Amino acid sequence: MDLVLRARRAITADGETACAVGVRDGRIVAVEPYDTALVGDQLVELGADEVLLPGLVDSHVHVNDPGRSEWEGFETATRAAAAGGVTTIVDMPLNSLPPTVDVATLEVKRKTALGRVHVDVGFWGGAIPGNAAQLRPLHDAGVFGFKSFLLHSGVDEFPPLDTEGLEEAMRVLREFDGLLIVHAEDAETIDRAPNPHGPRYSGFLASRPPEAEHAAIARVLELARRTGARVHILHLASARALPLIAEAKRDGVAVTAETCPHYLSFTAEEIGDGATQFKCCPPIREAANRELLWRGLAEGVLDCVVSDHSPCTPELKRFDSGDFGEAWGGIAGLQVGLPAVWTGARQRGFGLADVVRWMAHGPAAQAGLPRKGHLAAGYDADFCVFAPDEAFVVDAAKLRHRNAVSAYHDRPLAGVVRSTWLRGAQVTGRSPHGRLLTRGER
Repeated sequence: MDLVLRARRAITADGETACAVGVRDGRIVAVEPYDTALVGDQLVELGADEVLLPGLVDSHVHVNDPGRSEWEGFETATRAAAAGGVTTIVDMPLNSLPPTVDVATLEVKRKTALGRVHVDVGFWGGAIPGNAAQLRPLHDAGVFGFKSFLLHSGVDEFPPLDTEGLEEAMRVLREFDGLLIVHAEDAETIDRAPNPHGPRYSGFLASRPPEAEHAAIARVLELARRTGARVHILHLASARALPLIAEAKRDGVAVTAETCPHYLSFTAEEIGDGATQFKCCPPIREAANRELLWRGLAEGVLDCVVSDHSPCTPELKRFDSGDFGEAWGGIAGLQVGLPAVWTGARQRGFGLADVVRWMAHGPAAQAGLPRKGHLAAGYDADFCVFAPDEAFVVDAAKLRHRNAVSAYHDRPLAGVVRSTWLRGAQVTGRSPHGRLLTRGER
């Protein structure tokens, strides 16, 4: 073997166990009982307080590069991912300039990332008005699926689909079993809601009511039933829509859904005036809603937990005025997703195997990454060495994100990532050895 790791605690498909893991040529080739005499060029013995996890997969990351690299960028985003135990990310088609909406812009994105990534990186394409003919070429070029909005995306260069355009995209994707991932908030419902303005979080919350999510998700599911397309609901914030998704799954609709660490961690009641670091769309909702999201995970209605890492420069958060109406909507949470979810999970009686299912198995399956997210023979040798009982307080200035803006700042969390390994090599943050991934790659 090139590498053998021994762990008294590891999360495999069988749950938590003691094991020895053998690696050759970047792939896991053996997962054996702890005392098995595996021999390798490098031997790593985990500490008694450490647990070996598969490398996490984050299928919802806005790297914003090229074009808005002052917001993040491939180097800083992938360093932050590795520092958080994430070994694979899938980059969203916006808010980069240009957005990834045809093969030419995909190539711009890939050239920008090449040689600069510390973890493996895949790419989503975009489904926008007028680019239906570009979906198959993008699919053939290796994107993992296609993102669409049902309302203004926040940037003019990535416009939303109306109902007719949404159905057209689904029918095109159904021809080659492509995946449509949807930011599901209904524009008409939000247009009828109060306009957000001023420093009160309650005002912003009223401007993005749960009915907007419910109406949009109902429309997506109805069209998925009609067309037979595969769909995925992004960043579910409103638990009111969970019964819709559960019913659709029972009916055989090909739908999956995700939520995010910030919806599982924070509550509307705790967000103070002017605290625009908490602004995101859909918004963080009330405490009772948060508990129902945890139940949705427990019951399998929600398939995965991913960051929706959407950073910006401090100026765009409008800390000068604290105005929720003017501030950029997005939370930077890529590096702290694992401890944030683990902190909440163990308080509610969940184990690390549950967290791995939500943050490694689920996102890998949803995005279509057949070699990622599992501690098993045949998978890439991607590992997270995690100390679940070590506590820390988040300091935004010490995170690897480009900008020191974080809703998690000063929040006490449980669980520290001690090291991250990508295809059998430890990620140090100094020498990038991540790869650019292509859908269907074996």
